[in-house]
Amino acid sequence: MQKIKLKKGDAVKVLTGKDAGKTGKILKVIGKENKIVVEKLNLIKKHQRPDARGKGGIVEKEAPLETSNVMFVCNKCNVGVRIGYKILDDGKKVRLCKKCGEILDA
Repeated sequence: MQKIKLKKGDAVKVLTGKDAGKTGKILKVIGKENKIVVEKLNLIKKHQRPDARGKGGIVEKEAPLETSNVMFVCNKCNVGVRIGYKILDDGKKVRLCKKCGEILDA
């Protein structure tokens, strides 16, 4: 299993599938399955049984995407980039953009 360099709240661009080319924000990272859930992308229709309040029917929700099918979008570059790591002078390990070198973690 490979370490996921993406975090909740990161902007990503979908590379393959029905939503290819679209960008969105990560809502959830599922580390053990190597998947992420992206806001308003990879939508599926789920038939939901009515609960005690009577709410039921066909609900649209986001399905998980494989992390290999998305790419991080840098705020400065505004394109899909790879993520690297750097250890600062104070010993803190931070993520950085491989293209422009900007530190991603505040």
